[in-house]
Parts: sequence; C-alpha cells; structure tokens
Amino acid sequence: MENPLIANPLRSRADLQEAARALFEPLAPHFSPGGARLRLGATSALFDDHAAQLEGFARPLWGLVPLAAGGGAFAHWPLYRRGLASGSDPQHPEFWGQAEGRNQRLVEMAAIGLALALAPEHTWEPLAPAERSSLATWLGAINREEVVDSNWLFFRVLVNMGLARVGEPHDAAGQRAALDRLEAFYLGDGWYSDGNNEQRDYYIPFAFHYYGLIYAALEGERDPERARRFRERAALFAQQFVGWFDAEGAALPFGRSLTYRFSQGAFWGALAFAGVEALPWGVLKGLWLRHMRWWARQPIFQPDGTLSIGYAYPNLNMAEQYNSPGSPYWAMKFFLPLALPESHPFWQAEEQDMPALPAVMPQPEAAMLLCRDADGRNVVALTSGQHEPWIRHAGEKYSKFAYSTAFGFSVPIGRRGLNQAAADSMLALSDDGECYRVRERTLEARAERGALYARWRPMPGVEVETWLIPAGPWHMRLHRLRTERPLWSAEGGFALDRTGDDPLARAADDRAAPGMACSRYPAGGSGLRDLLAPREGRVLRVDPNTNLLRPRTVLPSLLAQHEPGVHWLACAVLADPSLPAWDAAWASPPALPEWLADLVDA
Repeated sequence: MENPLIANPLRSRADLQEAARALFEPLAPHFSPGGARLRLGATSALFDDHAAQLEGFARPLWGLVPLAAGGGAFAHWPLYRRGLASGSDPQHPEFWGQAEGRNQRLVEMAAIGLALALAPEHTWEPLAPAERSSLATWLGAINREEVVDSNWLFFRVLVNMGLARVGEPHDAAGQRAALDRLEAFYLGDGWYSDGNNEQRDYYIPFAFHYYGLIYAALEGERDPERARRFRERAALFAQQFVGWFDAEGAALPFGRSLTYRFSQGAFWGALAFAGVEALPWGVLKGLWLRHMRWWARQPIFQPDGTLSIGYAYPNLNMAEQYNSPGSPYWAMKFFLPLALPESHPFWQAEEQDMPALPAVMPQPEAAMLLCRDADGRNVVALTSGQHEPWIRHAGEKYSKFAYSTAFGFSVPIGRRGLNQAAADSMLALSDDGECYRVRERTLEARAERGALYARWRPMPGVEVETWLIPAGPWHMRLHRLRTERPLWSAEGGFALDRTGDDPLARAADDRAAPGMACSRYPAGGSGLRDLLAPREGRVLRVDPNTNLLRPRTVLPSLLAQHEPGVHWLACAVLADPSLPAWDAAWASPPALPEWLADLVDA
C-alpha cells in the first residue's frame, strides 16, 4: 500500500474525493483509543509530544472537512467526534493540554475552527452539551494567549469564525484586531511578508491568501470591504505565483516547510472556493490537478501509506525543527475545492495547459527573477535578499543564487568538506579548506539593469558583491570578492540526479577541466563555465540525501584559492532536464553584459 494514490488518475472531482479518503485511511490504525491523538513515528519536534499527536489528529481535517462540506462520504466521523470530546476534556487521559503562550496547540486549533464553520453536522452537532462546552472552552485559549505576529493571527480569525457559526461565545473584537494587524504585512501587488521580516515564501499562498480567501467566502456578507480586498489581492498574486510552477505541475522548491508538499498548490483551489477567477477556470483547474499528479508520482510515502517527512522522498535532513511525524498532513489544505458542488464552474471547466508566460518574470516583492525555459519544463528563480535566520538551513532555503523546479536545491549534511556542504547554486568560502560558509543574510540587495545585486559578508574580514544575470537558458554570476585572509572557494552549479552511474547502466558522463565542469546523466545535463580567469573544474559526488528532489547527486563546481585582496569571479551556469537541449546550449555560453565587463575592467 506504499502509495495510496498510485491507481488514481486525479482528473475529476470524484477522483479527488477518493484521494482525500485514500490519504486518510493509512492513518486510522494509528489513532489512540480515545481518538484524540495520532502517533505516526518516534521522531520529535521542538514542541511536546502531546502537541505533536494533536497535530497528527487535526491536520487531516484540512482536507476531510471540505470533503464533507461538498457532500463527500467519509466513514470515520465517529472517530473524530470521539477525539474532539476526549482531547478537549481536562479530565480525560488523552486531553491535549492547555495552550499556554506561543503554543503549537494554537496552530492546530485552526483546522478545528474550519470544521465547526464548514461541517458542524459532523464535528459539533452530534456532541453532547458537556462535550461542546469543553471543546469551546479549549478553543477559547486562542483569545487569551499570545500568537506569533505573523500568519498565526489568522488562527485567531478562523477559530472565532467557527465558534460564532455554532453559536458559541467568541471574541469579535480580538478577531477584528487580528485582521487589522494582518493588513500591516501587505506589501503590494498581491504580496505579503510573513511577519516583520524578509520572508516571502509559500506561507504567502498557503497561509495568508488561503485563509483570507476562506474568510472572504464565509464572512463576505458580514465584512464585504475586507472580503473584497482579500479577493483582489489574491487575484493580483495569482498573476505572479503562476510563474512558480512548471508545465508538468512541479512547484519551485524554495523556503521553509517544504514537507507540506502539495499544499504548494492549495492557493489555486482556494481561489475557486472564494469564487475568484483570477485566471480562466480551466487554467486554475489545470494548475491544481497537474500539481497533485506530480506529487502522486514521487516516492513520498512510508511503507504503510502514511506521508513521510521530507520533500520528493523521505528526508529528515531537510526538515524544520517544528516538523513532527504528523506535520506533512498540512498538505491536506489542497482539497478545499471539494467543498464546491459538481456544478461549480471550476469543476465543469476543461483542464487547460499553463498560459504563455514571459521567459523572465521579475518579482521584486520576492526579490526574485523567475526564468522559464522554452518548453516550460524547468523554472529557475534567481534570488537576492530573502532570509529567515531561525530556520534550519536558512541560508540554503532562502539565500542561494538559484532554485529550480527540475533540479531543486541541496542542504548540507555536515560541516567538513565540500561533499558534506553540497553547496549547489552558491559560492562557498573557507579559511581552512574544510569548513565552508555561504551567503545567508544580505547587507544590501537590489535589482539593476535586469540583474540582481547583493552585498554579503560570510565571515569577518570577507565581503562579496554578487550580480546574477538571466541569459536563458543560462544564467551568469559575477562576484567581487574582498578578503583580508587567504581563502578557498567553491562555486556550485545545479546538483544533478546521478542515477545511471552504476556498473550496469554505465550512463555517467562527468567532465572537468580548467574553467569548466559538467555532468550528463539520464536526468539531464548540468554544468558551469568560467567567464574570467579559469578555476579548477571538479565534479563532486556530494553526500547522499542532501538534495531535496533526488537522494544521490553530482555537483559540477569551480574551485580556487585566493590571497588577501580583491578578486573577480564570473561564470555561466546551465542545467536542463533535456540532454539534447542541454548539449545544444552548452556549446554557446553567454558573455558578461558590457556594463558588468566594464566594471571588472575599471
């Protein structure tokens, strides 16, 4: 049963209803006797195990509640009702515990709030009066405790919305205050920041817009002006977010919480739920369904059919400190359109391909240049300016030079040497030749003349200025390195799946020479060429389980040593999942633009 979606074509409303049920079924044996907790594994998160088991209980509701709201059958509502009663009862052995301070329990309340709002006949009305009272009291902590000044404010909004809809006491003033505070994070052109920070990632579509669209759909008559703003902003955002997806449905791996997987596509379904035809219904439906079909082809399930922690395969190395075994079920947010009837235009529309998009899409709010290849099979985001310091592997998740739908990105597995560093799409610097530092926070970042500029300081006495230049299907990088100490450097291209390097297949083709390094495998081609003084070319066989998309990769790299002083480094980088396309382009690297060449010569 390893993949519960393997036989599902994932093309119709009935297919997606069955997918929601199929994703839940492997969870059923893991529920506690009282139904309030779900224990899926032995690993832990930074919060307590009771909260982790609540997380496992609550997160499937993001998909099961829309399933029920749209009339879809689900056999386990008695189990959930038993869990709601047990978990909220302070006298029950499976009590979830009080939410005190900035607590994970506040996060998981939001799915229960949605359940009260959309499916009260399954989650509220059958409860005994005392059980309702306990559940409402437990949920009421969202109004007493402090929430993180970020997308968490929406949890207060959703819980109060649910309580109000079942006639329970709620904090309307606190809900309004949370909504008003969320306005402060709006940047324009459809973009928010997730708090007062430099973070513009999937929390914008699957949190800010997702919750805002739910609010607009359910509270629009009561709060029409705010609902209008949420819909208009989401429509603006859709025009840019469409560029994060390739023609086959893969989304750009970037930022934190990537183990939430197909929640990346939840925004498209939320538009439908709120009646926002930001793109033609058939285009929205195609974006939504292709994304789920892409995920259904990946080995993301445990042998018992439950979702693993990881991205395109099970991988604890890339996980966040707040990822418990139940965390991946945030992905169930994808199923929100199941609340819509079969007659809705979203379901009636014929699935359409991606719309025509520019080869380069500047996204200044996200500090990105999105670059799309001719057939749409690879989207590359050049980035300069984002950072989120408290996240594990923050530099790798936010501050690389480039991210790709076809080649992903890598995170280090240790501190010793380049194979452990796995520094793809980065300039890694070391003062001892063993431990390498990469770009994390930028001191200065801006767009100029079609390029991205950033100034960054990886260690005391070392400063780098970097320019990233799109040159489809290539991109170029120029660095001005100032150092007060001797340094080793390693500049990585895109990591490439090295399936085919075994003695049976013999499909490996790695090449390295002064000023170049490249690899050709069945998965495509990847390489980089120096544009100034040639560095040592080397193809690294980086440690396994460093890349988010493939567990075994090679990394074409350019290596050098530098004495104290100022040094200019420049290269052109090329990767393509099509070997014929890569071969054709590899022979013709671009040259630095004249304005940057003049800067080097000055």
